[in-house]
Amino acid sequence: MRVLQSFPEGRATTNPYLLQLSRSLSPAVEVLGFTWRRALTSRYDVFHVHWPEVLLQGRTPGRALARRMLFRLLLARLRLRRTAVVRTLHNVRSHELSPRHDQRLLHRFDQMTTLWIRLNPFTPVPAGALEHTIPHGDYRDWYAEYSPGTPVPGRLLYFGLIRAYKGVDALVESFSQIDGGEPGALTPTLRILGAPQSSAIAQSLQLAAAGDARIEFVLRHASDAELAAAIYAAELVVLPYAEMHNSGAALLALSLDRPVLVPENAVTTALAEEVGAEWVLTYDGPLCAQVLADAFARAREPRSTPTPDLSRRRWSVGAADHVDAYERAVQALRTR
Repeated sequence: MRVLQSFPEGRATTNPYLLQLSRSLSPAVEVLGFTWRRALTSRYDVFHVHWPEVLLQGRTPGRALARRMLFRLLLARLRLRRTAVVRTLHNVRSHELSPRHDQRLLHRFDQMTTLWIRLNPFTPVPAGALEHTIPHGDYRDWYAEYSPGTPVPGRLLYFGLIRAYKGVDALVESFSQIDGGEPGALTPTLRILGAPQSSAIAQSLQLAAAGDARIEFVLRHASDAELAAAIYAAELVVLPYAEMHNSGAALLALSLDRPVLVPENAVTTALAEEVGAEWVLTYDGPLCAQVLADAFARAREPRSTPTPDLSRRRWSVGAADHVDAYERAVQALRTR
């Protein structure tokens, strides 16, 4: 079986989730990295798509127009060749605001999707659609070459892309309101590591910090080595997303044996039950200084298990489930 993935090969900034998926599928299937030439001319049995809106994006209006034309050709090719389309739902909805004509194309693509992969059982799928639930894999093998470091006492960390919906501004404001404590007491520190979506977001975060020396900003893309070092140096990873559904960042922190603080919802509650409530700390309502202080105190308490339980997240299991999903999609299309 040949599977065309919707992401290109060989880019340093490609999401490790995608690369681990691609590598774990071999040799059960032949995996092809995405190029428009390959998508329109090569033979493949399954087109596996992760964020279809990315295929329509262009840096200039001219490139965006060209992408739309290519996307229309791809839809026609998939229909004429009766190619199975598998879509992984990473989010409930896209965090990118697409133009109306792009939304129409994406709707047509959704209608052509043969099978939907959910990363958790709470993700909605179209009524009557064929679906397969496969938990998000861990990052233990990906970061195995980096030696575990000793956490810096008092260190809190946010890492990842900095976008408006991720609540980093609320984290900075809440942390700045934490009292330094009595003389000689442990002084908490906060590191923000990641590339902002815009210069305006970067400026607003620095203004919110108001020169607080306990807050450190590293506002750029971090290498795997830098990211591993930052996570190992933290006592608690804080991910205050206004909308949290699936979080690769939470799985990465847990893969490196660091507890995470996340908003409470059905998905994060289930994650806490799966890996251990001592590792996944949740809060209800808006983030505030008291929530941070309480979570930090809990994260410093001894835990009953040395590592979170990520046994359901092994890539060997996930790869087998993906192969099964591909076979189901191909068979379903043939049956139709």
